[in-house]
Amino acid sequence: MPLDVRDAALLQDMLDSARRALAYARGRVRAELDSDLLFADAVVRRIEIVGEAARGVSDALRDANPHIPWRAITTTRHILAHNYADVNFDIVWRILQDHLPPLIPQLEALLSQAPPLPPAQP
Repeated sequence: MPLDVRDAALLQDMLDSARRALAYARGRVRAELDSDLLFADAVVRRIEIVGEAARGVSDALRDANPHIPWRAITTTRHILAHNYADVNFDIVWRILQDHLPPLIPQLEALLSQAPPLPPAQP
């Protein structure tokens, strides 16, 4: 299924934020989410963006790619955005360790079918 430009842009946002979250966490340990507020805020924000972009992906793309856990991704965003005072950093760390790494090649594979995106605006 060829991607439309809107879905491609949303998938690119998901991919960019997933990569950035993992880059922020590289060389870090779980305890740093508790002790480094800047690190925790940055990672949580990137995970939120992954979920927000996933929320906008078309139903057709979701239906054609059931191997991607769309609902879990968008539910996580909802929890982080609306229960911001009670973020469970054990879950955030598990997302960083177990869920984002396999998501990245899935998004890359989908984006390999995309038309070229227009240049980003500064």
